[in-house]
Amino acid sequence: MESGLSFSAADLAQTRFAVSPMWEVVTSFRLLRDAADPPLHRRWAAQVRPRIARAGLDRGRLAALVPARGYLADFLNPTPTGPFPTLASELDAVRKTPPEQIARDLRLLSRDTDLPAGLDRDLDLDRLAHEIETYWELALAPYWARIRSLLEADVFHRARQVAEHGSATVLSELHETVRWDDGTLRLVRRACALTRDQAGSGLLLIPSAFAWPRVLTRSVAPDAPQLAYPARGIGNLWEPRTTSSATDAVAAVLGRSRTLLLAELDTPASTTQLAASSGLSPAGVSQHLIALKNAGLVTAHRSGRSVLYARTTVADSLLCSTEEPA
Repeated sequence: MESGLSFSAADLAQTRFAVSPMWEVVTSFRLLRDAADPPLHRRWAAQVRPRIARAGLDRGRLAALVPARGYLADFLNPTPTGPFPTLASELDAVRKTPPEQIARDLRLLSRDTDLPAGLDRDLDLDRLAHEIETYWELALAPYWARIRSLLEADVFHRARQVAEHGSATVLSELHETVRWDDGTLRLVRRACALTRDQAGSGLLLIPSAFAWPRVLTRSVAPDAPQLAYPARGIGNLWEPRTTSSATDAVAAVLGRSRTLLLAELDTPASTTQLAASSGLSPAGVSQHLIALKNAGLVTAHRSGRSVLYARTTVADSLLCSTEEPA
């Protein structure tokens, strides 16, 4: 099957990129719901799935709206107002979804999956937003510095390519199923059509860490159509990044113990986990983490009764290679 999105000069002028937290929520949640082991995200999924199960998110409203296969509720992906919207701003847009769009999306969902009885009457958007916030804190926030860095690098790379080679070249290189053909963006081997009569002018291109191996679309008039595609470099997203030479240099400034903890935080971890892996006492780990947090080198994220610590982009720049993904 093939669909085509026609472009006028005005549509090309209104084509833009955005990094969307809600697209990462939807695509990552769908990946976790799939019974298959995700090869590119195996390390991440192994850490996150138990947290999601303990929180009951695998059987809530979000689970009903994001099945493992088929259609996704379009209202979960409102049009980003800028290139780098926050989760809070996108959730605010979700809360303001018109009832008629929710009813439409639920009708489309019911064709592919069995919805919980009464979901159309019991879909409290404030409670749904709370579920999404909980999911974000458990599954994405501890890793967001790394994910956002990947997505931003993709946007900046493609923006440079537009300036150097033009929009047609960039649109043809998004994905193997997407090609530019004489003023039309064609999607081949796609179950869902993407045509101009289904949506507004322009095009919104969303790089995603979790969309691979496919592209996903959203067409809701009068909004611009959206196309979420796999970001460049996702194959290296979860690879360890700490380099020994950088670690030695940082240790000369921060000390061995704090540098060791930063190196261990290549994967988010709790105080107990860090104490076990580093050989430091829990009290010592806690003291060092407070100092690192105050210095802006780590962030803390609630996970049930424990707290997960994660490196910030500042710490990553100190400890990791700065080479651009191939």
